[in-house]
Amino acid sequence: MHGSTDRRHQPTVDINRVEWRGRRDLPAASRPWILRQIWSDLLFAHWRIDPALLQPLVPLPLDLYEGEDWVAVVPFRMSGVALRGLTPIPGTSTFPELNVRTYVHVDGKPGVWFFSLDAANRLAVATARRFFHLPYMNARMTCRLEGTAGVAYESVRTDKRGRPAEFRARYRPSGPAFQAKPGSLVHWLTERYALYAQDTAGRTYRGDIEHIPWPLQPPDSPTEL
Repeated sequence: MHGSTDRRHQPTVDINRVEWRGRRDLPAASRPWILRQIWSDLLFAHWRIDPALLQPLVPLPLDLYEGEDWVAVVPFRMSGVALRGLTPIPGTSTFPELNVRTYVHVDGKPGVWFFSLDAANRLAVATARRFFHLPYMNARMTCRLEGTAGVAYESVRTDKRGRPAEFRARYRPSGPAFQAKPGSLVHWLTERYALYAQDTAGRTYRGDIEHIPWPLQPPDSPTEL
């Protein structure tokens, strides 16, 4: 498990234009970003899983580390969400989000595949489902920083389009910030610069992501609230 709950470290995530699978006419660096967001109070919680069990659930090739795949639960707080050229809209730009994800690759480019993304923002859920083809779900959520006790996080899915799901945990950092070493498992799990999604017709989309390398901190073992 790897994460960061230090409010001094808030990576800004710029999501570039979502591209059709296989489009290579523009390099990622030359495409202007369209959406900006800041992730804070985040935890990467990972579990190893047999690829043979996971592949039937994922429509893209799994990306493996030494023959093994991983799934992650990633709770965090989103803020400063805004489209390019616009300022954040009060009341809609800050909210908790909870992702369940694994790792895939398409045409040699590694990325993230989301099983679900729960969020406490109906506008964000509707927009992401409509324009980014991502399986966002409405949820009732809280994310509180409780001093030395760390982050208290709760999520209860309210969206009838998905199965019932709940997450409750408390987590906090237990060491100084560091950057993962290239080639290490931690780097492989966290430094992902693309996300993949499919529409109802089975067409695959890629969103390129730009951010500084994650400033990670080793966490205490998360506990259930």
